[in-house]
Amino acid sequence: MKILAVCGFGCGSSMILKMSLDKVCKQLGIACEVETADINSARGAQCDAIFTSAELAGELKSSCTVPIYSVKKYMDLTEVKEVLEKFLSDTKGVL
Repeated sequence: MKILAVCGFGCGSSMILKMSLDKVCKQLGIACEVETADINSARGAQCDAIFTSAELAGELKSSCTVPIYSVKKYMDLTEVKEVLEKFLSDTKGVL
């Protein structure tokens, strides 16, 4: 499974979100590749899901075919886990 952590430039807040996603995946025992990307690169990237802010999620929804999930607090592992579990529930049996 491949997830993109997306922010405006692909090197700031997306890196924080990536680290949180990596930790949560490890806690849950999920094999997942998490990469960072800027908003423009995310539009054409091959991945299973995009995790980003609510503001960028709105911009990406019209131009992406993969599920997009918004996270408010990138360092809040509880929230990141809830959003990741929502994604896993939504795609159960598909991945």
